[in-house]
Formats: sequence, structure tokens, C-alpha cells
Amino acid sequence: MFDTYAEPLRSRLAALRRLILDTAASTPGVGAVEEALKWGQPSFLTRTGSTIRIDAVRGSADRYALYVHCQTDLLATFRDIYGERLIYEGKRALVFDTAAPLDEEAVSHCVALALTYHSRKRAH
Repeated sequence: MFDTYAEPLRSRLAALRRLILDTAASTPGVGAVEEALKWGQPSFLTRTGSTIRIDAVRGSADRYALYVHCQTDLLATFRDIYGERLIYEGKRALVFDTAAPLDEEAVSHCVALALTYHSRKRAH
């Protein structure tokens, strides 16, 4: 899936994919996760949540991102919870650097929030 990416982006994106799938499997209420390509990016879709996409940041050899739908309040929620612990890009992305370790605890929680977005919104 990530064969066209140079290291270390290839292994970082593969690790982020694994984190997304592991989080989906361990999060109550998240059904089956469908993997697909959307806009040429690996994407993860569920009936309970907002689509998550991952990719290298365009024009960067050492940055990659987790993208969510920009018309949700997910990035605002992530900012409220994690503040400066994570790096954000507008209303649509969490951005990571290959030189820094991934904050798996925070990112996994953000993934769980995205994958349950619709079911949480319906409950309110």
C-alpha cells in the first residue's frame, strides 16, 4: 500500500495504518472498517464515524498526516483535548514528523473519536 513512499515515510504511514485498525478493533461501537482509496489516499470508512485518510504531506519528505472531514468539529475537539501536544493543520489534519515519535495514546484517542463521530452526534 505504501510502496511508492520512501523511508521513513513508508514505515510511519504503515504504523499509522496499524494504529487506526487496532483502535477500530478495540473501540466499542465501531463496526467493520472498510479500507479504500479516496482522493488517492488510503482511507478508512465506518458507518459510525467520519472517514479518516492518511498520506504524506504534499511537498514534504518528512511530514505525514491524518486527515478528517473539514466540515466536522473533530479538529476543534482534538485541540480542546490535546492542545499543544499535537500539531494541527486547519480544520482537517493532524500532522506528524518522521523525526519525532508518534504520540500513540493521543492519536489513538483522536482516531476513536473520528470513528465514532456519527454515532456520538446522533446520541446528542
